[in-house]
Amino acid sequence: MNTLTDRPTPDAPVLPRRSLLSRLTPNLETLPTLAAVVIFIGMVVYGEIAYGRIVQASTISNLLINNAYLIILAVGLTFVILTGGVDLSVGAIIAISSLIGVMLANSGWNPIAVMVIMILIGSAFGVFSGVLVQYFNVQPFIATLAMMFLGRGLASMLSTTPERLADDSPIRSLSTEWKVIDGPKINDLITTPNVLIALLVVAAAFVVLHKTRLGRTVYAIGGSEQSALLMGLPVVRTKLMVYVISGTLAGLAAVVYTSKLGIAQNITGVGWELDAIAAVIIGGTLLTGGAGFVLGSVVGALVLGLMNVLITRDGSIPPEATTIITGGILLVFVLLQRLVVSRKRKT
Repeated sequence: MNTLTDRPTPDAPVLPRRSLLSRLTPNLETLPTLAAVVIFIGMVVYGEIAYGRIVQASTISNLLINNAYLIILAVGLTFVILTGGVDLSVGAIIAISSLIGVMLANSGWNPIAVMVIMILIGSAFGVFSGVLVQYFNVQPFIATLAMMFLGRGLASMLSTTPERLADDSPIRSLSTEWKVIDGPKINDLITTPNVLIALLVVAAAFVVLHKTRLGRTVYAIGGSEQSALLMGLPVVRTKLMVYVISGTLAGLAAVVYTSKLGIAQNITGVGWELDAIAAVIIGGTLLTGGAGFVLGSVVGALVLGLMNVLITRDGSIPPEATTIITGGILLVFVLLQRLVVSRKRKT
């Protein structure tokens, strides 16, 4: 059991605050995020030159609509990875949460109550992961791996066949398309409530990480957990909270995904935890923690989404190559992070 407990915080020293401008000024910590932005812009330019119809409203709309759930997952993983941890259970949370949600909705439960339950299922998994990590000193990889197997096993016990949500279910209304700008032909700017939910999650996470004591503590833990403890910061509570945030957002991502596809299965979300981790790393968050931006994770998710669009447009690249290309991009960013960390140690 961990004997470390939160200390009273009123007289605790406060970390020096950095302005938003100073955070965005290019330095070693922002270098991976800037690299992700450059890669995204480069992919857009290449796609427009090679295939055309990339820089248009309909493509942007589809990119956001199809990746809303991944953006939400990446935001949750950003909190965990900033503290130096990892959460492998988010894909399994989506599977168990989606299955229970569809079953309850088809049984006649109130749709709002169903969505709340789906989110709370994610929160419960996050609490278990956080307790295992913080109070039983289980490595985050092992703790969340155990929760992943638990969630996937429970989902398989519930059903091994696809469960379909009724087409007239109110939950499906979250994927209703709203035309924002009526463009020429089919080039319309479209959004859905799911996209707005994802954008609200990003905005809230940005405020929490950069404007609140919780966010400053998250960065401090990732920089040096021992130093954060000596400064009197609430390390125990914060480390537990980041896993609750990640699990809760995974439950919310399950709501977004289920409303869009209208189907749930025990194999839903297989590998999505790796996609979300890849989006966070490509977005510039250091695996060692302490540095990164939630907006960078959004860029990372869009890089993965745009890569799928370009492969589809190309037509000659087999879909299986997607994982190879993702692995290659990830390897480049991990090596870049190693360079950044080694340079920081020298300074």
